[in-house]
Amino acid sequence: MPVWHDATKQWATDGKLVLLGVTQEQHPERCRLFAQWKGFGWPILHDPINVLGSAAVPVVLAIDEHGIVRSTRPNPKTFAADFLDKAFADDATNKPVPPTPAHPPKFDDLKAAAEAAKTADAWRRYGDTLALWGGEEKLSAAIAAYRQAVTHDPKDGPAWFRSGVCLRRRSETTAREADDFRAAVAAWGTALDLDPNQYIWRRRIQQYGPRLDKPYPFYDWVPDAEAAVRKRGETPVALPVRPDGSEIAQPAKAFAAVKDAPTNPDPKGKVNRDPGSVTCEVVVVPAVVKPGQSVRVHLTFRVASMKTDHWNNEAEPLRVWVDPPAGVAVHERLIAAERPKAATSTEPRTVGFEVQVPKDAAGTIRVPVYALYHLCDEVGGTCRYVRLYATVEVKVK
Repeated sequence: MPVWHDATKQWATDGKLVLLGVTQEQHPERCRLFAQWKGFGWPILHDPINVLGSAAVPVVLAIDEHGIVRSTRPNPKTFAADFLDKAFADDATNKPVPPTPAHPPKFDDLKAAAEAAKTADAWRRYGDTLALWGGEEKLSAAIAAYRQAVTHDPKDGPAWFRSGVCLRRRSETTAREADDFRAAVAAWGTALDLDPNQYIWRRRIQQYGPRLDKPYPFYDWVPDAEAAVRKRGETPVALPVRPDGSEIAQPAKAFAAVKDAPTNPDPKGKVNRDPGSVTCEVVVVPAVVKPGQSVRVHLTFRVASMKTDHWNNEAEPLRVWVDPPAGVAVHERLIAAERPKAATSTEPRTVGFEVQVPKDAAGTIRVPVYALYHLCDEVGGTCRYVRLYATVEVKVK
């Protein structure tokens, strides 16, 4: 879009052109930051569930004063002659579809209609309305609606994709359920299997996936954008969920397996096991790979009871040791999580690494990992150093 932004500045200033954008972002604030950085002056709508059905981006449409699409692939170099300087007739045989009402139908009415119709389309429409208009409090209802849709039609790719969007959104809220992120990745994978040519669906998986499957680094521009905005004397758009790990990783042409393994920090397993003060969520992206391919592993550690425990940030950071079986390559063996400057905190901590399975792999590959970290008890003031085991399962077929 920067190309069109630069090309259309003067036309918009002269009143010859009205611009409107639609973003397919999972996180709308990131689009707002990019627009602020680049100085986009037009409204940008947010379509996280791809209700437009776009199979690729960018899509540029030239719409005349009668609401009729005159070009689906305009050329910025010839745009003035091809479109702006032309007068178009009101083509009565090519009228656009009437616009959607400004306010959506009532949720209960759409639910009743879906229950009566008992079709995937009806349940998907209900889910779309909840996802687009209901906010965070309606995410669970939207997920349930999409699940009803795929129950009626297991080949409904859009419903699978949109359920994944809502699952990922819910996983980043206080209403999250334990398996939300992993379920989102699985839903996106099912959608892509149904339509491998869907660019938007593929990119959503690649956003969280391994470097070998990345077309570009998705959000490595964020620090530059924030710095440039601050330099102009403005406050950058706040990002509730900051991109990290796989979202800022550079693409790679080959898997760089670790060669000189660091020392195992607890080789004999002498550090006491955590009795349950911290939980570990394991998510593998993509959910299923072919032999010889790689995945990105996301490990998220959460303090189970923030009322009684907290991270001790004055000691060593949380570290994860990866112990792959023979033939399985990893790009890191010992990974440390970032920690805040505060002496104590209770935020989730995320660690990521990549795994490449052998070319003759089949079934489920299991990679053992363990984490070492320091916790303190709010009640008694006792601090402890503990170990937590987990298993990463990579499905190959």
